[in-house]
Amino acid sequence: MRVPERPQLATSLSTRRPISNLRWWIGGILFASTIINYIDRQTLSLLAPFLKVEYHWTNTDYANLVIGFRIAYSLGQTIFGRFMDRIGTRRGLSLTVFFYSIVSMATSLARGFYSFAGFRFLLGAGESGNWPAATKAVSEWFPKRERGLATALFDSGSSVGGAIAAWLILWIYGRWGWRPAFAIPGTLGFLWLMVWRRWYYPPESHPRISDAERAMILADRHDEHEQPISKDPLGWQTLLQLPQAWAAIVSKALTDPVWFFVTDWFPIYLVAKGIELRTGLIAIWIPFLAADLGNFFGGEDHWEGPNV
Repeated sequence: MRVPERPQLATSLSTRRPISNLRWWIGGILFASTIINYIDRQTLSLLAPFLKVEYHWTNTDYANLVIGFRIAYSLGQTIFGRFMDRIGTRRGLSLTVFFYSIVSMATSLARGFYSFAGFRFLLGAGESGNWPAATKAVSEWFPKRERGLATALFDSGSSVGGAIAAWLILWIYGRWGWRPAFAIPGTLGFLWLMVWRRWYYPPESHPRISDAERAMILADRHDEHEQPISKDPLGWQTLLQLPQAWAAIVSKALTDPVWFFVTDWFPIYLVAKGIELRTGLIAIWIPFLAADLGNFFGGEDHWEGPNV
């Protein structure tokens, strides 16, 4: 059973005038969360060409680090969806950002392959909560007709974060070495948490939402509840009988390996082709910028599937 959130609303917030289109400010905060998530995640792949030399890793060693992250990430997403339902979006995303920020900073203490593997596994587990939480926040704050674009907004943070990471991480590495390159970006999550904890509440109780915007969001939610949707959770067998489920499975199976190559292996690939990362940033940015454009062109979704 979901534990209800009971925010202690600050007087300074409740006495100020409503913010116009507050839901899009909430979307911007989710966008920032995804940027920070990807900056922390991309640190290892950007530093891998240098760490391979320092620690005498083979490509197989690095692949095992990547696989450990992906295994934890996959398991974490399976668990975090229900976790967010139980404890709420505000509290759930706070915990996951706090956890992976600590892990990101702690990676600077790594001494070799096994310590890196442990930290990357923990990072994958912690970072996996961002997408279930952000998706749930979109469903809480946006009417159905805007959810495609709102999802594209926060999800595009992955591309923007990947592009920013290339500049930030390599700049820190060039000035102070690889350990600060893990530790410094990890602090960004704590700065984001201060904004999130201050500004995110459900639309029913947010002190800065206008009456018109609250009525619009809740009316759309009421219309959804009026539709004949089963209240019982869908089992795996039922889900696998839905064509929508198989469309998502097949599309992700075809596209995710390409994206994982870009995020995990592209810097090593560029170095192997003779490109110096710190002077060839545009080569790293291109796939992330292209992915960002794809997010927004695909974000306007007006198709409505059958109710289940």
